[in-house]
Amino acid sequence: MTEVTLAREGSVLLFLVAITVVAEIAQLAGVFDVAAHWAARAARGRAGVLWALIVALSIGCTVVLSLDTTAVLLTPIVLSVAAQAGLPPRLFALTTVWLANTGSLLLPVSNLTNLLALHRFSSTSVYLERMWLPALACIGITVGYLAALHHRDVRRRYEHGPRPVIRDRTLLVVAAVVCAALAPCFVAGITPAIPATVAAVILIAVVWARDRRLLRRIEVPWQMVLGAAALFIVVDYLGPHGLTGLARAMLGSGDEWRTAAVSALCANVINNLPAYLALEPAASTHALASVLVGVNAGSIVTPWGSLATLLWLGRCRRAGVPFSPLRYAGLSAGLAVLLLLAVPLTLG
Repeated sequence: MTEVTLAREGSVLLFLVAITVVAEIAQLAGVFDVAAHWAARAARGRAGVLWALIVALSIGCTVVLSLDTTAVLLTPIVLSVAAQAGLPPRLFALTTVWLANTGSLLLPVSNLTNLLALHRFSSTSVYLERMWLPALACIGITVGYLAALHHRDVRRRYEHGPRPVIRDRTLLVVAAVVCAALAPCFVAGITPAIPATVAAVILIAVVWARDRRLLRRIEVPWQMVLGAAALFIVVDYLGPHGLTGLARAMLGSGDEWRTAAVSALCANVINNLPAYLALEPAASTHALASVLVGVNAGSIVTPWGSLATLLWLGRCRRAGVPFSPLRYAGLSAGLAVLLLLAVPLTLG
C-alpha cells in the first residue's frame, strides 16, 4: 500500500468516524425529530405533501450527512411520524432506503465510494460537473417510481402528532447550524474529512459543556471502520494478483450501460464497497461515473448490496415494519432496472 493510497483511505475512514459523530449528536439534540415534525405540520394533513417533504428531508440528509445517516437515524423518525399520522409506513420506509442509496451520488461526501473516487476527478468541482446530472436523474426516477407504487397512499389525509420534547434548545440550535454549515464546506472543495472533523469537535465540546452524559450515547461504528480498513488492505493486495485483470475483462470497452450493469451486479453480489474497490483500477476516468452509478444506485436489489440497506432493515424490524428479503428484492429490482437503463443516457 503506497503512502498516497494510505492517505486517501485514511482520510475516508476519518471522515466516516467524524460524520457519524456529527449525525449521532444531531439526533440526540433532536434535529431530525424537529425536522420531521415541521414537515408533518407544514403538510397540513395532506399525505402527499408530507411525503414530498420527507423526500426532500431524505435527500438533504443523504447528500450532506451520508446515506448511512438517512438509513440509521432518519428512518425510525420517519416511521414514527407515519405511525402517529396513521399513514402506511412502507411508503416512508422505502423512501428513506431508496433515496439513501440512489440519492448518494450528488456530493463526494454522500457515499464512501464517492470519496474513494474523488482523487480520480481531481477536484470536487470536476466531480460535480460530471455527476450532477446522473445524480438528479437517479433521484427523479426514484421519486417517480415511489409515487407510481403508492399513488393511493399519497392521496390520504391525516392528523399530525404531538410536538417532540426538546431537552436542550441550545444544543439543538448549535447542532442544526453545524449541520447546515457542512453543506457549503463540502461543495467548496475542502477535503471532506477536515470540515467533518471540525464539526465533530465543536459538537463534542458543546455536549461536554451542556450534558457530558450524552457522550456515552454516541455510537461510533468501529466495526464498520475496521471492516472497511480490512477491505482496503485485501483489495490492494489482490489487485496486482489477478483481480484488476478480471475487472477489466468484465467491464470490457467501457460502454456506459455495460459498466453500470456490471458494477451493479458486483455490488449486489458482494456489497458495493468491495465492488467499487475491485472495479476502480480497471475503469477509465470517463467510465468511473458509470461505476459509481452501478455500485451506488444499482446496489439496492439485495439487502447486503449496501451496508445502509442492512442497517435500514434492522431499524424497520425494530419499528415493527419488517420487510422480507425476497419482497424487498422484488420491489427494488424494478427500480434498479429503470435506473440502469435510463441513467447511463446522462453520462454520454
